[in-house]
Amino acid sequence: MTAGPEQADLWTYRSGYETPADFDAFWRGTLDAAASHPLDLTLAPVATRLRTIDVFDVTFRGFGGDPVRAWLRVPRHRSGPLPAVVQYHGYASGRGHPLEDLLWPSAGYAHLLMDTRGQGGAWAGGHTPDPVGSGPSYPGFMTRGITAKETYFYRRVFTDAVRAVEAVRAVDLVDPARVSVVGASQGGGIALAAAGLVPDLRAVHLQAPLLCDIRQGVRQSTDGPYLEIAGYLGTHRGAVADVFATLAYFDGIAFAQRATAPAWFSTGLMDQVCPPATAFAAFHAYAGPKEIRAWEFNGHEAGGSLDLEIALDAFHASSGTTGTADDHGAVQGRTGP
Repeated sequence: MTAGPEQADLWTYRSGYETPADFDAFWRGTLDAAASHPLDLTLAPVATRLRTIDVFDVTFRGFGGDPVRAWLRVPRHRSGPLPAVVQYHGYASGRGHPLEDLLWPSAGYAHLLMDTRGQGGAWAGGHTPDPVGSGPSYPGFMTRGITAKETYFYRRVFTDAVRAVEAVRAVDLVDPARVSVVGASQGGGIALAAAGLVPDLRAVHLQAPLLCDIRQGVRQSTDGPYLEIAGYLGTHRGAVADVFATLAYFDGIAFAQRATAPAWFSTGLMDQVCPPATAFAAFHAYAGPKEIRAWEFNGHEAGGSLDLEIALDAFHASSGTTGTADDHGAVQGRTGP
């Protein structure tokens, strides 16, 4: 571990990350290959005791045409096309149970929660396998296929994320012009990738995002997924340059430089999993309108429910959701020191 910028320096910190010259060509080719597969979207109603929300079991085809699972939750009493939120979940988690994550449909949105392929064995169950193999890797997901950009695990995940946006836009009850993306930790990193790869999103919310300013994260974190990369490089000592050459195609800074939708970032200044400097690096690079809230005495949970209040208020304004919203609990973000 190395020391990161002091809290007062976070507003001026800029990453030393450099975008590969063929970054856009790589992702254009990746997404074009995915688009060659039909989306094959299916929605199966799920019977629940919920009175105000309908739940659907969703399948669509992601990277390589592989089936990806998701839950779609929508308000039962609805009229007209709905704004939609696509959510990506945290590291090693899955889409969980149909009765979980009811915030967004309760607020009037169509809510698609995507499985992350191969994950879901830690704290919320998943149902999407990753059929692609890997060479030697450290336990976890961060180093799977890390010897080349073509085989890296997150190439498949980020492609699935883009296809998830396409999937929710293909649902009849959704307004395709009002789709936003959200995520915390790994989910925040995935959401940022989607924001950089999908040019016409309505809004973005990123809570303590992973996969941003990755080299700094590997150097500075003392807990969480970045330690897998450090562990791998501790064994594969001669692979440092090649590993970070691969990771350069998946760093949130590059996606932030290409994202234009209004974005709300948050970070805990005591976060040892996704150090605050990494969130600020992505924030500073972000090309669209942006705000960030830094929580002085919080760790990886960042602002928790208060971040959700910020997102609800912001998305209400940007998505034109019908209904009313109270302002008493809103916490304003910051665009500068």
